[in-house]
Amino acid sequence: MIGALQGLGLLAAAAGAGFFLAGTVGLIRFPDTTSRLHALTKADNLGLGLVVLGLLPFAGSLGAALKLLLVWGLVLLAGGTVAQMIAARVRGTEPGA
Repeated sequence: MIGALQGLGLLAAAAGAGFFLAGTVGLIRFPDTTSRLHALTKADNLGLGLVVLGLLPFAGSLGAALKLLLVWGLVLLAGGTVAQMIAARVRGTEPGA
């Protein structure tokens, strides 16, 4: 039988999958690159955070839980950086200039 913490974890992971789905719909439906980029980065960052939160009760050890959090942090940093670079290219400016 699933405990309360595992049940909440599964609920958080399902909500994260819902945010991934919403980001995908935004990627398909929005008209221009910057609005698509905005929808995708926001939804994916929150979706991954919820999936990681949902996986934490199943991690098994503190080391595995810390690795999950580290991966989430790295994706947050990389996602913001890449989104800024793509938006700069779309505007026609050099990234970092």
